[in-house]
This record gives sequence, C-alpha cells and structure tokens, in this order.
Amino acid sequence: GFVGDEGQDVMHFAEFGVVLMLFLVGLELEPSVLWRMRVPILGMGGSQVLLSTAVIGVVAFSFGLEWQTALAVGLILSLSSTAIVLQSLKERGWMTTAAGRGGFSVLLFQDVAVIPMLAVLPFLALPEIGAGTGAGDAVSHGAAHSRPGWLQALMVLGVVAGIWVAGRFLLRPVFRWIAATRSQELFMATALTLIVGITLEMEFVGLSPALGTFMAGVVLAESEFRHELEANIEPFKGLLLGLFFISVGASLDFALVAANPGLILALVAALIIAKFGVLLLVGRIFQLNLADNLMFAFLLAQGGEFAFLLFSFATQNRVVSPELANLLIVVVVLTMIATPILIIVYDRLIRPRFTGCVSAPPEEEIESDSNPVIIAGYGRFGQVVSRLLRADGIHTTLLDHDSGQIEMTGRFGYKVFYGDASRVQLLQSAGAEEARLLVIAIDDREKAVQMVVSAKQFFPHLKLLARAFDRSHAYELMDAGAEVITRETFGSALMMGEEALKLLGYDDASAYRVMRTFKRHDEDGLKKLYEVWGDDNAYGLRIRQYVEDLEKVLKDDSNDSEAKFRKAWKHMQGAEARREEPGSEKSGDT
Repeated sequence: GFVGDEGQDVMHFAEFGVVLMLFLVGLELEPSVLWRMRVPILGMGGSQVLLSTAVIGVVAFSFGLEWQTALAVGLILSLSSTAIVLQSLKERGWMTTAAGRGGFSVLLFQDVAVIPMLAVLPFLALPEIGAGTGAGDAVSHGAAHSRPGWLQALMVLGVVAGIWVAGRFLLRPVFRWIAATRSQELFMATALTLIVGITLEMEFVGLSPALGTFMAGVVLAESEFRHELEANIEPFKGLLLGLFFISVGASLDFALVAANPGLILALVAALIIAKFGVLLLVGRIFQLNLADNLMFAFLLAQGGEFAFLLFSFATQNRVVSPELANLLIVVVVLTMIATPILIIVYDRLIRPRFTGCVSAPPEEEIESDSNPVIIAGYGRFGQVVSRLLRADGIHTTLLDHDSGQIEMTGRFGYKVFYGDASRVQLLQSAGAEEARLLVIAIDDREKAVQMVVSAKQFFPHLKLLARAFDRSHAYELMDAGAEVITRETFGSALMMGEEALKLLGYDDASAYRVMRTFKRHDEDGLKKLYEVWGDDNAYGLRIRQYVEDLEKVLKDDSNDSEAKFRKAWKHMQGAEARREEPGSEKSGDT
C-alpha cells in the first residue's frame, strides 16, 4: 500500500521528476509571457479549484462526513495531475491550443494553491480523529507549520525574493564562467545542484518544490543558457518521470481494492464525472469553443500527485482518518491511471468530429521559438548569414559555445543561446523539429561533420547548409549529406580576384564574367572531384584534367577581355616609361 515506508521513499524520489518538468516548463515561459497569462491563471485556475472544492465538499458532507473533513477532501481532490497532463500536452503537441494553454494555467494555479491548503488544514483538526501514523509522519511540512506565522511569512518572502535575485544577477555570471571552461559535465552538475538546492530550500519553508523550480525556470527563460539547460536536464526528467509513473502504479493498495471493488469504482467514476462537469462549466465561462472545452475537461478530470502529500498531512493533523485517506488515495491513483485512456478516447473518437475547430490561442498569448532557421555558430561567418536573413525579416535562432562571444553580441541586442550545437538534445530544444533550415557555421571541422550526420538522422526534414574550411572538408560534409556547402574563404577570394582584374584594366562586366566562369567551373569541378575522392591516383589525374579544362574555358570565354588586358597593360607600361622622362609630369597630367 501507499503508506508503506518503501513506497513513500520511492515516491519522494520520483516526485523529483515532476520538479524537473516544472523547471523545464518555466524555461519556456519568459516573465512577459507569464504576465500576459495572469488572467487565465487566476480566472480559470481559481474558478476550477473553488467550484471543484464546493461540489466535492458538498457531496462528501451529504454522505455524513464532518464539514471540516468534507472541506479538506474537496480541496485535495480539486487538484489535477501536473505530471500526466503536461506530459500528454507535450507528446501530442497540444500545448499551443487554447485548451492546452487553459489546462496549463489551471495546473499552475493548483501548484500555487497547495501552499494555502497546507496552511489551512491544521485549523480543520477534529479531536475525535486519532493522529495519523506512517505516511503522515513522513511529511516534512509539519516543521514549517510549527513556526510562528510572521516568521514563516518572512521566510517564504525571503526564499522567493532570493530565487528571483539569484536568477537575475548571480546565475548568469556563474553559468558564463562555467561555459568558458567548456566542461559539459561541470555545466550539468551545476544545473542539477541549482535545482536540488531550490527543492530543499522550498521544502524547508513549506512551499511546493515544483513551484520553486518553476519560478527559477521562468527567471532563467531570458538567459542565453536556456537551451543548454533544457538539453542537459531533459534525460534526467524522462528517467525520473518514468519512475514517478511506476511508483504511482506501485502505490495502489490492491488489498483495499479487492475488499471494496464496487465502492472504489463508484468513487472513481463520481470524481471523474464531477470534475469533468466543473471543467466544462469553467471552459464555458471563459468562452472556449466546444472542441477546446471537451479537450480541457478530458485532460484535467483526475486527481493529482499532491493528493498523496496533502492526505498524509491531513492525517497527521487529525483532519481525515487514516482509513478514509487510504481509500481516497486509491481513488486518486485509479483516476490518474485512467487519464491516458480518457485522452486516447478523446483523441480517437471525439476530436476527429471537430476537425479544424480546435483553435490556437490568440497570437499575443503564444511566445514561440520555432523560427524557420537555426544558425549554429555565431562567429565571423554565422554573423554575416544571420544579418542578411534578418535584414529581410527572416527570424533565426542563434547557437554558440563561446560564452565571451555571446556576452559581446548581447550588448548589441542580439540574442544568442549558449550550447554545444552538435548535441541532438540542444537542437531539439532550439526548435529543430519545426525549423526549415539548419546553417552549420561552427569553427570545428569534426563537429560540423558530426552535426550533419546527427541532423540527417534525427531531423531528416531540415535542409542543411554547412561551412567548409577547405576542399577536403567540403568532401567530408558532402559525404555526410549536407545539401549546400560553402567554403569559408572561397567567396571572398573570388571577390578579391574580380577587383584585381578591374585594377589590371578589365571593365566591370568582363571582370565579373571571368569571375563567374571560374566560380561555376570550380563548383562543377568540386562535384566531379568528389566522385573520385579517396583514390589518390584517380584524383590526381582528374585534378590535372580539371586545370586544363579551366584554362581552356577561360581562354575561350574571355578573348575580348584578354585583348583589353594586354592593351591596358601596354598603356600602363607606356605611362610609367613617360613618367621617367624629363618633364613627364605635364604629359602625365594631360
């Protein structure tokens, strides 16, 4: 059963997965976006918690429970599962729909609402209920509530202010220093230490750890290290969330289910139906269309993981009897298990009937990072590409692993995210699944090739444009599958060659024609030479043939230009000879 010590320990550890998930969600929401969401958070979230508490509390009271116990049960069962709902929204890509945003707003309000619930529960104590044992003793929040109210309030304010100040002013320099070391392990260790520290700090003052890490994520959402943090924490989140879902299933008291199967199934159905009705009403009040409203209700019609903590605390404070707490914990677990089934039913049977009706929220409420172009490497090469695209209104996501470069470009108003762009997780968090082009402009030959291979494997829809150092590197990139390859010095060298021709007497059109002919022949030759790349003998023969062909093409194509050049050259030599004669200044002037 849930109240066993081993189950409690596993659940506490597994809940860290929920903490990590809320941190990642916070990283995706800049403070300005969160401020714009204040109305649905307070309105939809507040309405859902109050109406659910009222409906469930009245039903519980009508079945003979004391009003204090009925109110506590209503409060606790009004909460939904953050872990299951957010995971479902992300997996199915529903986060950007009106229902998805509404669901997220409600979950965020519920996480905040846990704090006043923990404060209220001790005042609902009933003398006739014996103090709980086992689960209740494991709850750390009792220590927080033994402090005087004014001290508790000061500590809460201090912790919240501390997270905000540290996130704004201390963490960026720390991450910048760590980024300068280029140590991936140190960056990951620092990120996890930050989250564990905030979790312990929030538990110490009696607040929700998930809420604290969410707030830290929001503060760091404007940081250039955001995508790298996401990429580092994502694997741990997946592992711990998996453990969380396993521990939820393992916490089911099968003996209790077997003893009262009819009662438990009736309570599960009653809870889902009651919350479903309340959610439909809230969605209607806030003007969701029918398809969005049904999605909203199907997503949130279950009990939440905070019920385990709150029922334990309520038992310890003699508000709910241990027997009732165990029964309702089983009901909550079964509603959580039923949620994926309900979502599948909605997705397969109900949603298809509303094709095109599930709307996205208004544009001003969505802050999306899914830019069409990702540029990996914001040095001398990537900057030119980015500025050209931006000048024509094309938005880009910029990645670089040089913290000094990021700091410098940040002063000029350019947002560059820190991270090793050769890692698939970083590309994914930077929006590679929605982007159209990936420009690989990094200054590391091997990593550039590795990036092409990884991007081809994991994001096959992306068109890949790669910067090559030289001809041999271009062959490696072609072998890896890059569509467009640009040798970094080739274009600038062609331009200088064209200018040299002009200074030697070629007119603009002739100089441009020679340059274009050379460029076209060289690019065609690059593809032909790639066919024999690796075979030194065949490559050497083809190189000689290529040089001969180029000389012939230029000779045929620019006879006029060469004649003009010879004429201009003779004129320049004659002018120099005249300047050497006495009195040549005047003739030079004329």
